Amino acid sequence: MPTSEERMKILRMIEEKKITAEEGAKLLGALGAREQRRPPAPGGESRWLRVRITDLASGKASVNVNLPVGLVNVGLKMGARFIPEIEGTEADELAEALRQGQTGKVMDLTDEEEGRRVEVYIE
Repeated sequence: MPTSEERMKILRMIEEKKITAEEGAKLLGALGAREQRRPPAPGGESRWLRVRITDLASGKASVNVNLPVGLVNVGLKMGARFIPEIEGTEADELAEALRQGQTGKVMDLTDEEEGRRVEVYIE
């Protein structure tokens, strides 16, 4: 099972320019693929974060992204480290939902000015 330590080690290698960002992405992808092959953990641990952005006018999805939850956890931690103002935002709500093992729709935001709706699911 890939650990946060493994992911952080890859991210540090990128930061220290020991490997390129592309090589790091491949390594992180391999960790995610390795995690995906494992059967679901007992107790129904969440495995995927799904983000869908829909155009309000047309109703069509403009973005539909599926990410391994483990990678999202690392990203949130890195974001908090490099962007301190991210604390106290929807990112905190998302991190809490992941910690609690919630599933289903965890976030539903509508931006009337941009004409977009953002929905976040954990499955």
